[in-house]
Amino acid sequence: MLESDSGRPMASPSENRPGVWSPSSRSGGPEGVHGRRFSGGRHGEQHNSHRIGWLRAVVLGANDGTISVASLVVGIAASGALRPQILISGLAATVAGAASMAAGEFVSVQSQADTEQADLARERRELASDPAGELAELVEIYRGRGLSLETARQVAEQLTLHDALGAHARDELGLSETLRARPIQAALASAASFTFGALVPILAIRLAPENRIGAVTTGGALVALAILGGLSARAGGAAVVRSVLRMLVWGALAMGITALVGHLAGAVV
Repeated sequence: MLESDSGRPMASPSENRPGVWSPSSRSGGPEGVHGRRFSGGRHGEQHNSHRIGWLRAVVLGANDGTISVASLVVGIAASGALRPQILISGLAATVAGAASMAAGEFVSVQSQADTEQADLARERRELASDPAGELAELVEIYRGRGLSLETARQVAEQLTLHDALGAHARDELGLSETLRARPIQAALASAASFTFGALVPILAIRLAPENRIGAVTTGGALVALAILGGLSARAGGAAVVRSVLRMLVWGALAMGITALVGHLAGAVV
């Protein structure tokens, strides 16, 4: 046990208490997920911040799958290609895009996770070597948030008693269980959502009349983007109309540019 400047016993940096998330109990079990469950029971309010990680990956993947594959299909169709050629190109783009999204998301989020772990390891060392200095850091953080010196010291001491590393992770480093990096989850979500988004142009290739593949793909993709924008906005608690319009504008722009390039290329060939 350590002692604070006021003579009260302080918890060891490696000691964790049930009730809140701490970096050494990252499984997020029933004894505490930061921001969602506490020792006194479930928090009564509903928030959407815990969805940020997977929602970002799903929306990005589905949006990219629909826009990129649909744009490719529209561009190739505008060049005068036949259905088998368009279908092969669309399938290849779907597989390559899903693999690329998964790999890129995993590498990106894993880098974030590695940085988080390095920061936490440094905090563990500093708590072990200079607990008084780390306590003073917390006091200054809480004073900067508007607490008086005495209140800031009391809060810092109580949180240090409860979970010193968890307090520094949350209030000094800005880390929490809610927002922590999950590389495998992000990679799988990106690949699956990309494939799901690409189903719209693939189905358009299969079902539309050969001379209408481009038009049907464009219409289907815009409908899918509008639905995706609305669902993602509702899941994240954002404005639905703004999200839908954003999806439609950028999707139409991407497909329009690709169709123009495909038409010019086809005319030249």
